[in-house]
This record gives sequence, structure tokens and C-alpha cells, in this order.
Amino acid sequence: MPRLPTRRGKGTLAIALLLALFAGAPAQAHAAKSYLGFDQNLYPGDAALPILRHDFSYTGYWLNPPPGMKSNPWTGKRATLRQAGFGFLILFNGRLDHELRQSDAATLGAKDAAKAVRAARHEGFPPHALIFLDMEEGGRMLPEQLAYIGAWLQGVRAQGLRAGIYCSGIEVPDGPGKTISTARDLAEHFPATPLWVANDACPPAPGCVARALPPSQSGFASALVWQFAQSPRRRQFTSACAQTYARDGNCYAPQLPHSLLTAIDLNTSASPDPSGGR
Repeated sequence: MPRLPTRRGKGTLAIALLLALFAGAPAQAHAAKSYLGFDQNLYPGDAALPILRHDFSYTGYWLNPPPGMKSNPWTGKRATLRQAGFGFLILFNGRLDHELRQSDAATLGAKDAAKAVRAARHEGFPPHALIFLDMEEGGRMLPEQLAYIGAWLQGVRAQGLRAGIYCSGIEVPDGPGKTISTARDLAEHFPATPLWVANDACPPAPGCVARALPPSQSGFASALVWQFAQSPRRRQFTSACAQTYARDGNCYAPQLPHSLLTAIDLNTSASPDPSGGR
């Protein structure tokens, strides 16, 4: 760019100001926006949806029973949530390692993929929606876990849907002087797979604060979604932001009475519908 003259009359000053304005415009126009969402195992109830929608653009949506539950309270609720204006984070609860060691992990992954696809279609999700496999155990994945995940991803994609993984982004010990996060490990084994990364450690997490942040601030730069607060809070990670949680340790949805139905996890993403579930 040519240098502006050092002598500035009125015309030169006007040109300089215009140049400065236009120079800043593209950055503002292309600034990525982030959207706040929530997830929880229990369905919050139809009556709570209008209030939740004031703060949240999307919600988690289980296709099978959530961890620790024998039934799925989200079944049949997609149309109600969609009508209320919510986008979706579609979840399928994956297997724990002790289950995988008792059978052929790859076969089990293929069967669970078929279940996930059937459930997504039964709920009326679009043909190319993104389903996240919920992997609750963290650290470096074991061979049977990788076999299960790989078969699940392949099985979902073979039916035309997109497949991602929910996993931890927190670094844990991985041998003398080394650390690993589940997100980094999975990104190496399954490149280009969308990741919903959980990292509630403060920092980088702000705690139970209903504020949309760039997912890249999660500590895993390519995260599609960042879960930055959980209910109940994990004390070993959240001591620096404990004051943002309720006294009982939960993160409650704003403007709603505290109960099991309003204790939520907080998420942020660059999309108001990260799974393309609308």
C-alpha cells in the first residue's frame, strides 16, 4: 500500500479516515459468531423450553438412554424442540471399556451404529445430520476402544449420516513427562472427524457462565463444540471458578427454579445447530 503523505489537508484527512474505516470493516464483517447451547440427561420439560430459548440456541438430544439411565426421556421430543426454535447436538451413548473387553468391539461398534441411525431416522432428523458418539472415558484410547469407535464411525457414515465424537479435551498423564487428551488421541486416529470437546477446567473454562465463546479456546483448536461447564461441577478442575456454580455444585439454567430438570451442562459452538438437526 502506498504511504500517505505527511502533510494532511482536509481532503487527505477524509481519505485517511475512509481508508481506516474500510480497513477495519472486513474483519468485523467476517468475525465468527459463537452460540450457546445446553445438554443434560433429563428432558427439562415442555414448559421450560420458551425460557431456555432466551439464552440457548441448541440442545443436546439423546438417541438412546443417557449414561446411568435405563430409558430415554428425549424420545419423541424433536418436533417440540424444533418448534420452540432449538437446534441440536445429537448424541448416542457409547460403550464403556469393560463392556468392550467382553465381546468383539468392532462388531459391537457396527451394531451400535445401526441403532444410532435407526433412532435418528425414527426421530425425524435430516438424512445428513451429525451424530456424536459419547465416549465418557478419557485419556489415550485402548485398542478395543479404537476398534469400537472406528466401526461406529464407519457404520454411521455408510448410511449417509455424519459421525462425530464427544470426548475429553483435558490433558492427563501419558508416561514420564508426557500428557495426552482424548481429543488429541482421537484426532490422530480419525482425522477430520468432528469433535465435541469437554474441558471444564478453569481456565480456559469460565465456569457456569451463560456466555458463548469460540470453541477454539477450549484448548483443542479444531473443536466443533466446546462443553465448558458440567453439572455437578468437578471440583478437581473447577476450584478457580467455583463461585460461578450454585452452592450444591450444579450449573443451573438461568431464569428457572433449581431442580434436577434445570441442572445443565453448557456448550458453545460456531453454529446455532451444530448437528444440522433442524
